[in-house]
Amino acid sequence: MEARLTPEEVLQGYVVGVFPMARPEEGDAIYWVRPNPRGIIPLDEFHVPGNLAKLVQRREFEVRTDQAFEEVVAACADRESTWLSPEIQRVFCSLHEMGFAHSVEAYHNGDLAGGLYGLALGGAFFGESMFYRITNASKVALVHLVNQMQAGGYSLLDIQWATDHLRQFGAREIPRAEYEQRLGKALAERPTWWPLSSSEK
Repeated sequence: MEARLTPEEVLQGYVVGVFPMARPEEGDAIYWVRPNPRGIIPLDEFHVPGNLAKLVQRREFEVRTDQAFEEVVAACADRESTWLSPEIQRVFCSLHEMGFAHSVEAYHNGDLAGGLYGLALGGAFFGESMFYRITNASKVALVHLVNQMQAGGYSLLDIQWATDHLRQFGAREIPRAEYEQRLGKALAERPTWWPLSSSEK
């Protein structure tokens, strides 16, 4: 019987700069990834496009954290082909119960409209995946995430790869050596998760 992935293994992986993914074409076999270069969004360079900034200001979405973690993960995995195997979903739900994994949810008229989830260790947040059911809902969740990270004292937002979608927010890629230096510094920090109330966002 194949050994199951454990939360402890995942935490140890992120500390040294690697993370697990599943290959659906290989029966969801787990493999460890260490991108070089690595995608990040520098918090002090975060850019919000004008139309999105106006949408956030109108508060059409209510943004919360950790209210529907399992639903967010399941929604992120709900696509034709995904690296988010049932095994990885299970481990991240365990990490959420342990206080390491968090979700950021955008609600519209009380219904979950989009969001994202990831892992928080020290002053680093490792963004895993995003989804939306209403246009721009996941982008609004990202804006709130960055606001909260800045207020809480975080220093590293890891996005694994700088996709075209994320480059509009200031995402870029850095060499592995620079990433590991930033990661080491961030892991020594002790920030506060989600410090702002809704009235302060």
